[in-house]
Amino acid sequence: MLGTGHATVTRCYNTCFVVERTAGGQTDRLLVDGGGGNGILLQLERADIALQSIHHLFITHAHTDHIIGCLWVVRMVMQLMLDGRYDGQLHVWSHDKCIDVLTSMCRMMLHRDYEAFIGERIVMHRLNDGDTFRVGSMHLQCFDIFSQKEPQMGFVLYGEVVEHPELVEEASSGRGADPEKRLVCLGDEPFNERCRPYVEGASWLMSEAFCLYRDRDIFDPYGKFHSTALDAGRQASGLAVDHLLLYHTEDRHLDERREAYTAEAATYFSGHIVVPDDMETIVL
Repeated sequence: MLGTGHATVTRCYNTCFVVERTAGGQTDRLLVDGGGGNGILLQLERADIALQSIHHLFITHAHTDHIIGCLWVVRMVMQLMLDGRYDGQLHVWSHDKCIDVLTSMCRMMLHRDYEAFIGERIVMHRLNDGDTFRVGSMHLQCFDIFSQKEPQMGFVLYGEVVEHPELVEEASSGRGADPEKRLVCLGDEPFNERCRPYVEGASWLMSEAFCLYRDRDIFDPYGKFHSTALDAGRQASGLAVDHLLLYHTEDRHLDERREAYTAEAATYFSGHIVVPDDMETIVL
């Protein structure tokens, strides 16, 4: 977890993370979002993740606390390409709006020497609801989270389903045929019932929890289209997931966040609850 906070935090970094899998002696990495600034570069450095090792970037939506850091990642990768210190391509995966926003920012804000890389070595992939894509040995499927405020995608990372591609189609059709482990990222809005076929029975559910229910009048999660730890626990229980990971929180209670958010979510959810800090590694 490179960052665990919501848009306006100052005591931790905005929510973004790297999913990593090592198989057959090869390590594949997917960077998910980039936070709101060049702090992403420090977070990657602190995590000992070199930019040269990142060849895939997934952007959930175009809010500043998720996409501006992606501009910095692309900018630094382009510089490495110019210097001959980056092998291959950087693949950016997202929906139309994010691709348009990121491409426009690159063309308007970055040096003209970088522009030739867009489309050639910075490869923009436009995803639609239900599309699948691969990151090395990882097989993923994106889905529309049906946001009420901004086009946004979540994704499913399938366990060893790379050997059973037919299960992806069956799972997305609502038949729940996938017997493998699944990590589901809901983006930064509450679960929408229309996403149940992707989420129900998942091994890991990554869910935003803007604040504690007890603090709802202070942070106004519902007015911002977010949820509380209590809501996330209730949803996870109804979805029969095994592990619940809470992130995208306020930063005024970091000292007690893990304990307090876990206790509140556990009011409804009896499974394993993880409330990570920035730079924490979770083994799936």
